[in-house]
Amino acid sequence: MARHRMPHPPAPGDPSTDPDRDCPLCPRLVAYREANRLAQPGWHNAPVPSWGPRGAPVLVLGLAPGVRGANRTGRPFTGDYAGRLLYATLLRHGLATGIYAEDPADGLQLTGCRITNAARCVPPANLPTTEEVRTCNRFVQAELAAMPGLRAVLALGTVAHAALLRARGLVLARYRFAHGALHELPGGLILADSYHVSRYNTNTGVLTEAMFDDAVRGMLRRIGVASAAPVQSAPA
Repeated sequence: MARHRMPHPPAPGDPSTDPDRDCPLCPRLVAYREANRLAQPGWHNAPVPSWGPRGAPVLVLGLAPGVRGANRTGRPFTGDYAGRLLYATLLRHGLATGIYAEDPADGLQLTGCRITNAARCVPPANLPTTEEVRTCNRFVQAELAAMPGLRAVLALGTVAHAALLRARGLVLARYRFAHGALHELPGGLILADSYHVSRYNTNTGVLTEAMFDDAVRGMLRRIGVASAAPVQSAPA
């Protein structure tokens, strides 16, 4: 399988918000990255860059790349189950255009949001350690600083919720995670909470399509962004 180019690299002159391809900061993740490079040399197998316009009003903050998803393709939430619900919802609300076909070459474009992860490298068993998330928080901080029109962050899960608060220097206990919750942070930024769009959560009924749709709609209504008419997406 040919290696995909990193989608939408930073424009010339923009501050970089992405770690280096061979980022050395987390030894366990470095070892896992090297093992994946040996096993699958055609995959991305590197920190996954953020994707989407820096001028967008919304940042979607996930947990970490999936080993056969973004770690393979190089684009956030692309190539595994979680991306199907996420991108279908973004398309439906007018935050993206095109068709999601689980490949960076599918032509999908983000228009009203940017996507990144609390941990940029794929972790073993799909779960970064607390220290790994903390180490990677410098890149979350850089994303926030590089988005001048940012009005809301959609945190997918408790780890992303905590990472956003840490990046803003806020006390976690003051902002309790709850699906659908909308927290107004100092300075007016809205932190919108949702359960993660993982296969586990959707298969067990922890998160349904309607629940996720409601969380996104509520966030957009809070910041005064109107949802677009439904957009057809590729079949799951």
